[in-house]
Amino acid sequence: MGLRNSRVEAGMAVSDLDTARRFYEQQLGLVPGEEEQESVRYPCAERTGIFVYLSPDNAGKSPATLAGWFVDDLDQTMGELASRGVLFEQYDQPGIKTDERGVFDAGRFRAAWIKDPDGNTMALTEVSG
Repeated sequence: MGLRNSRVEAGMAVSDLDTARRFYEQQLGLVPGEEEQESVRYPCAERTGIFVYLSPDNAGKSPATLAGWFVDDLDQTMGELASRGVLFEQYDQPGIKTDERGVFDAGRFRAAWIKDPDGNTMALTEVSG
C-alpha cells in the first residue's frame, strides 16, 4: 500500500487545549471528532484532518506553515473567518508579499495565512482554473 496511498493529517502542538479549542471550533468553525483528555481531532474533507494535542514545550515552535486547506473561494472563506475574529498574516519577504488583506497572488493560486493562539501557521489556498 505504501505511504502515498495512506491517509495523513496535520498535527498542531498547543500550550492550552481549552484556548486552542475555542480558536479551532469557534473561530475556524471546525467540529470536533475524536476527543481524548489531552487532544482533539478535527475531521475535514476527504478523510483528512487536524490533530490538536497538548504539548506546551513544542507549541508554536515552527515558523513554517504546518497545515493548509484548499478552498474554492478564498475571498468568501476569509470573510467568514474575519467575521469570527480571525486575523490574517502580512508578509513582505523574498518570494511572498501579501496585499493589505493578507492575500498572496501567485497567478496560478492565491493564498492567505492564519495563526492559532500558539503561533502555529496554517494556509488557505485557492487554485486558479
